[in-house]
Amino acid sequence: MAGADGDDSLYPIAVLIDELRNEDVQLRLNSIKKLSTIALALGVERTRTELLPFLTDTIYDEDEVLLALAEQLGNFTMLVGGPEYVHCLLPPLESLATVEETVVRDKAVESLRKISQEHSPVDLEVHFEPLVKRLASGDWFTSRTSACGLFSVCYPRVSSTVKAEIRQHFRTLCSDDTPMVRRAAASKLGEFAKVLELDYVKSDIISLFTALASDEQDSVRLLAVEACVSIATLLPQEDLETLVMPTLRQAAEDKSWRVRYMVADKFSELQKAVGPEITKNDLVPAFQNLLKDCEAEVRAAAANKVKEFCENLPEDSREQIIMTHILPCVKELVSDTNQHVKSALASVIMGLSTILGKDNTIEHLLPLFLAQLKDECPEVRLNIISNLDCVNEVIGIRQLSQSLLPAIVELAEDAKWRVRLAIIEYMPLLAGQLGVEFFDEKLNTLCMAWLIDHVYAIREAATCNLMKLVEKFGAEWAQNTIVPKVLGMANDPNYLHRMTTLFCINALSEACGQDITTKQMLPVVLKMSNDQVANVRFNVAKSLQKIGPVLDSNALQSEVKPVLEKLATDTDMDVKYFAQEAISGTAAAKQIIFGILHLTALILPPNPEWTTTHLYSLGMFQVELVLVDQYKAVLGVHSLHHLTVQEGALQPRQAQAV
Repeated sequence: MAGADGDDSLYPIAVLIDELRNEDVQLRLNSIKKLSTIALALGVERTRTELLPFLTDTIYDEDEVLLALAEQLGNFTMLVGGPEYVHCLLPPLESLATVEETVVRDKAVESLRKISQEHSPVDLEVHFEPLVKRLASGDWFTSRTSACGLFSVCYPRVSSTVKAEIRQHFRTLCSDDTPMVRRAAASKLGEFAKVLELDYVKSDIISLFTALASDEQDSVRLLAVEACVSIATLLPQEDLETLVMPTLRQAAEDKSWRVRYMVADKFSELQKAVGPEITKNDLVPAFQNLLKDCEAEVRAAAANKVKEFCENLPEDSREQIIMTHILPCVKELVSDTNQHVKSALASVIMGLSTILGKDNTIEHLLPLFLAQLKDECPEVRLNIISNLDCVNEVIGIRQLSQSLLPAIVELAEDAKWRVRLAIIEYMPLLAGQLGVEFFDEKLNTLCMAWLIDHVYAIREAATCNLMKLVEKFGAEWAQNTIVPKVLGMANDPNYLHRMTTLFCINALSEACGQDITTKQMLPVVLKMSNDQVANVRFNVAKSLQKIGPVLDSNALQSEVKPVLEKLATDTDMDVKYFAQEAISGTAAAKQIIFGILHLTALILPPNPEWTTTHLYSLGMFQVELVLVDQYKAVLGVHSLHHLTVQEGALQPRQAQAV
């Protein structure tokens, strides 16, 4: 029996080994993902002595398998016996940190950083720090790049002697012959600087930063710019000018646009790190140059930072700097040849109004807003309209209506229908920005005019626009403002406009609700069934089918059904077809309801408390389940299959014994 137990205990590891050696990659991957289960079955001692050595010896697999293994090992501390034995995880992770695939190495480094926090200071020096040295001295660049991410996690917790060795290894990697290693070192320079003592930051890190920022590879130089932010926050203000700014000025004028782009992208962070005085003296001219850069990508990145840069300027000189140095550059960007630059500027330029105040906004910014509002690029126009509330807060709604709204109206009446279409798409957004009162006063007429545009695409978009406006402002607003005007178009001499009335009713019925649809819209639709134009009549049939689910059953039976039956005998084939389609919805609804009732009867328990409950809507007719108080006395009405459908409404059947 003991032997059998021993065999059983070996079974999990045997399964794992078999699956790890299987030709099917998916099986090997699945086994790796089950490592924690296997480790639990084996126990901590056998996991350390058998499982981990096996894994270390078999790290020659597909990248996805190795990636899963690297991730699993980062969570293995308790499975090997806790922090006391966490160093047992280092050999397989060290091997994974040297593989060729970048994502596997990165995941192995991530797991190593995680378990480093679980090492005691003694174990860190005895086990972890030697691993870092081995990686940093490896023959292949892969191990050296991995080492760059491990210096910062072990440095704070080791002795002074070991710290000196770590600093020396990092210096060596920063000047490595392989660009990939220098890139990895540059990407971790700022992180490493944060854990160093200030004296070593000045003596070691600054020289490394300067060297990396002057590297022959632009991919290394741009990463040095990222490190600049971290380094600048560590240094006293008096040291920034001499230690950091020369290198930063050089990066802002670098021959590679990628480096200049990185400077522009990190500009706000650099501005906060170096403080107000250096910003005024050095960063303002540098920012101007970036806004005027010859590469569109750099200009776009800088334009995106305009508002943030201006907000962070010293208050005592903010307005003067913006008006003198920044605004002239912004004016040039408004008419930039690249649409991405204009779009980036449009997304932030409105925010300048809150910084510059009412007078400057009216005099200097409004003309720029107007120019961008008329830009041929739709994204530019959208970004301006999306941020109108910023300007509204500063100059007020009246001033806004006098300046920007005429331009919006002009675009809305543009001779090119695609321009009109673009403005319609922005109208719900604009309505939300301006509010219901201002919208009714200035833009309501415009929205209604689109409904009778000579281009169908405009009329269709205007119909969708009304639906969105009703969803935004509510049914009461629609009843008082929109519905009367829409219904008035039913008497228009142009049959296309009469059809637009039907399209609007289709779109608005659900948003307006049953009461408005039944009392105001339905009579107009029924009246239009006598229209002389067949296109209008068959659209009446389609509309009745569309709004049917919103109407109550009485209206459907007494008003809608007779009209549809009349249209079903129309002389026009299309009218007959769509009327019959609408009527056939009734029969289909009944068949489906019978099926639902039968199934529901088997599921729901008897419930004498049921009252009028909306059960199902399909096609033409709503079907309601009616079990009102008087039916409670009818013996046998305890389940849904004791009901029958009569003319679209459910009624109780003859009482049956239960």
